[in-house]
Amino acid sequence: MIEILKFISRGIIRTVLYIILKIFYGMNAKGKENIPKGEPLIFCGNHKSFFDPIAIVLTAGRKMRFVAKEELKRNIFTRYVCWSFNCIYVKRDKKDIDAIKQCLKTLKEGGCLGIFPEGTRNGMQKNNGEIQNGAGYLALKTDVKIVPIGIKGKAKPFTKNTVIYGKPFNFKELEKNEIDKKQIEEIANNKIKEEIINLLNV
Repeated sequence: MIEILKFISRGIIRTVLYIILKIFYGMNAKGKENIPKGEPLIFCGNHKSFFDPIAIVLTAGRKMRFVAKEELKRNIFTRYVCWSFNCIYVKRDKKDIDAIKQCLKTLKEGGCLGIFPEGTRNGMQKNNGEIQNGAGYLALKTDVKIVPIGIKGKAKPFTKNTVIYGKPFNFKELEKNEIDKKQIEEIANNKIKEEIINLLNV
């Protein structure tokens, strides 16, 4: 019964927000042909505004669970949206084992994850270009491909906003190198950041 309610809620939310984003925020998507079908994926993009996860969900053509900060529970609207889309709450600034387990389970079952490696809106600007290591860790742990995303635009009414999907990649070759685990994760995270930045410069 709960899953049926969530399904109905997702349909309503998607319809309403699609109209809002399309008409008032000029939302469009490029590179959708780069998104593989029928396999688990990790979608990683830059994070500018509240509408970023919605724009990805509406344009990717893949059902996914977003990793969301626990603080979103405090707002009744965001809590409802997160409930409808089965978001995975994560406690920031600490290693949240339960959230990691949920992410791994989702990928192993063939599902998709949406992650903003910046950890917060405009995180790279706030943290001297640094990103969180969660996406790199999950990709290395599961061999799942990452789809990089560049979200461009001012995220303000009556402006043009574009979601750009890049070509997927994984780290199978990287894991064969004889370097320690910490170095591998660092290289993986740098690769993710590089791909996102490249899309923003298109």
